[in-house]
Amino acid sequence: MDLRKLKTLIDLVSESNVSELEITEAEGKVRIVKSAGVAMAAPMVVAAPVAAAPALMAAPAAASAAAVAEAPAAEPAGHTVKSPMVGTFYRSSSPGAAPFVQIGSVVKEGDTLCIVEAMKILNEIEADKAGTVTQVLCENGQAVEYGQALFIIE
Repeated sequence: MDLRKLKTLIDLVSESNVSELEITEAEGKVRIVKSAGVAMAAPMVVAAPVAAAPALMAAPAAASAAAVAEAPAAEPAGHTVKSPMVGTFYRSSSPGAAPFVQIGSVVKEGDTLCIVEAMKILNEIEADKAGTVTQVLCENGQAVEYGQALFIIE
């Protein structure tokens, strides 16, 4: 990999919220890991078979499972509408418009609840259950993750 390209990637990782980046090219594999605010690159030789990857992923999965076990979250009553993608949560179709739903709004299956913008595409998130919106769990303009709870419908 070209040294200028590597330096650019290190700068991008150190200036962003990304904590780890791994790139595989014909010349080899590079993994950049941000540690205590500084990005470091380590060229890697791919000698291990791909089957070894699940063993490497088991430790972080076990650590996250332990973190979940330590801090049990109270499951809200009602049906949870979750984000189907990573993106930006919007309660209305435009900045000056009224929100699609508010707490207390009665919705039927298929009604638009919000918009999640992903890669400059506005995706309408629809109710998958009829009921009353009891909680709005995200703020307008907030970044949301895949599977993150957006609304509670009872």
